[in-house]
Amino acid sequence: MVTLRIATFNLENFDETPNPTPFEPTLADRIAVMRPQIDRLRADVLCLQEVNGQERPGQPRSLLALAELLQGTALAGRNVVSTEKANGEVFDERNLAVVTSLPVTARAQLLNDLVAAPVYQVLTANPPALQPQSIGIERPILHVELDLLGAPLHVIVVHLKSKLPTDITGQKLDRFTWRDAGAAAEGSFLSDMKRMSQAVEVRRLVDQILDQDPDARIVVAGDFNSTTDEVPLVAILGNVEDTGNGALAGRVLVPLENAIPESARYSLFHHGTGYMLDHLLVTRNLLAHYRGTEIHNELLHDESADFATDKKFPESDHAPIVATFEFA
Repeated sequence: MVTLRIATFNLENFDETPNPTPFEPTLADRIAVMRPQIDRLRADVLCLQEVNGQERPGQPRSLLALAELLQGTALAGRNVVSTEKANGEVFDERNLAVVTSLPVTARAQLLNDLVAAPVYQVLTANPPALQPQSIGIERPILHVELDLLGAPLHVIVVHLKSKLPTDITGQKLDRFTWRDAGAAAEGSFLSDMKRMSQAVEVRRLVDQILDQDPDARIVVAGDFNSTTDEVPLVAILGNVEDTGNGALAGRVLVPLENAIPESARYSLFHHGTGYMLDHLLVTRNLLAHYRGTEIHNELLHDESADFATDKKFPESDHAPIVATFEFA
């Protein structure tokens, strides 16, 4: 019997801090808190979001802070696949990554590849927008194919657009303050378009994989910035109640947090309320091997406190999630 643990964790802007302010934790401060979280996951496949890249003179930007976090854990020195620029360097901020002990057989990233960016003319820009513009996605989707006991395991990592309104030219007094409520509303509309573009691209990728292999084993993991009853997740899950087509039952994705009691089912706190925004979704064929889910949220702080006090926390404001499977 082979036990496989698959986890997802938004590390929240994980980076070095060369000149930290009095209210900003250093990388060492963050590692002291977060390395035990990584150890506790005992993950064979770890899907990560918000992993920043670092530079050294004469070397390409790479995930040096992540490598330091993994030192001394069971994942140190394991395979790392991440999002990257056209030149092969990682992005400055908010990379997606898969760290795994399994062999990697293929990788790809998608950014408006299966869904064309919508075109929209902004109403509240100052000066006014003269023509429609493309509303593109900022963050790609990462698709990694792993070898699990001689057969493929497709791992798709996502970080959907946040619910914060998209900036509109001339409508912000500072990072969080809008000049006009209507502009803020339009900014939210733009963010919704981006989030839904990503959701449709994820769903189309899943269907593309299943078109090629109806028995494909697929995991979709990450920070969806949506609960399961919100439109982006509804679109990705493809429940029969929503498609109205029982013939598509084999294409439904299952949120593994459903095995957790509702009172403990949250991965982020905001103004005292817990929300399940991070998910592990799997194809039904993996349920035969599924043994349980854990959400490590015992010490999760209220992320809105960051803005109330301007004091940053060394830990992430997201809880890691891990699911266990057994294969004969």
